[in-house]
Amino acid sequence: MFKSFSHIYIEEGIKDHFRTKEILAKFPNIIPVSIRHYKDSFNRNSQNFRIQKESPKLILAEKKDHFLYPGSDFSPNFSHPHFYYNTLALNCIYDCEYCYLQGMFPSANLVLFVNWEDFFSSTKDFLEENKSLYLALSYDTDLLALESFFPATKAWLKFAESQPNLSLEIRTKSTNYSQIAKFAPNPNVILAWTLSPQTIIETIEHGTPSLQARLKAVNQAVSDGWNVRICIDPILRVPNWQTHYQSLADKLGKELKIEGITDISFGGFRMNIDFLKRMVEVRKDSSILFHAFEKKDKIVSYSKLETEEILELMSASLNNHFSPSQIKVSYS
Repeated sequence: MFKSFSHIYIEEGIKDHFRTKEILAKFPNIIPVSIRHYKDSFNRNSQNFRIQKESPKLILAEKKDHFLYPGSDFSPNFSHPHFYYNTLALNCIYDCEYCYLQGMFPSANLVLFVNWEDFFSSTKDFLEENKSLYLALSYDTDLLALESFFPATKAWLKFAESQPNLSLEIRTKSTNYSQIAKFAPNPNVILAWTLSPQTIIETIEHGTPSLQARLKAVNQAVSDGWNVRICIDPILRVPNWQTHYQSLADKLGKELKIEGITDISFGGFRMNIDFLKRMVEVRKDSSILFHAFEKKDKIVSYSKLETEEILELMSASLNNHFSPSQIKVSYS
């Protein structure tokens, strides 16, 4: 995926930032372009997300405000009173057909914010005031997948070592665990892998590592002593979905080091209706987006009956291999 980066847009204010220079050094053949503000490029009109996705560009920028955002109702908070996320990067190198980013952002280009210290400072201020924070790092991106040229995950793991009241979730589909394997496991950090049946990976999660490769990374992290979460989310009602997801549950039961899995969360498809409308416009080739969804307020999802069927099948399949205390419903 990284070979497709032909240009890098750099805000004038951070052209001499040490982190900008480090990233540029990773791409010696990339064409640099100076810009005033990242939104001038990222938010401009008449962009085509699908065309850009074929050859995405990098944008290096400085985040000026909003270093913490309240977590979405679409994401589980796992009973934490202060559930937030941050945006160290915008967009993802992968190309999953169900990804809400296609409907959220006007551009498929990848924005990387280089001023991590401001994120750390804001997080410290929040902790001083509220005493605890559950922070999702990899929310509008797949942070670990960028680690080879944007090592933010390492920086946050180091930062978390000095913040005992900070809990981190780092969610990924990547197999880049080796990038952080030298860190001692932190009990306040959860490494969360999104897993899908291999047929879903091949046909819908374009550019992502295989199920077998992800399982290898999961088992290595478990062996090293990390808290590991498995996310089967969203469960998609593709043809023969029952067989695919039952087989996935069986495979997890046979191949995962079960005792080291903190929990397994799962849920059905759900999304902001405006995001879905935009996604349908830019991704007319995706059959999963043209389901007869149920609309409630500003949310679209599978019908109540369809969702119940998904949750019942997945719960029963996982219960054959995992303890009930490990199994969590992320959306119902």
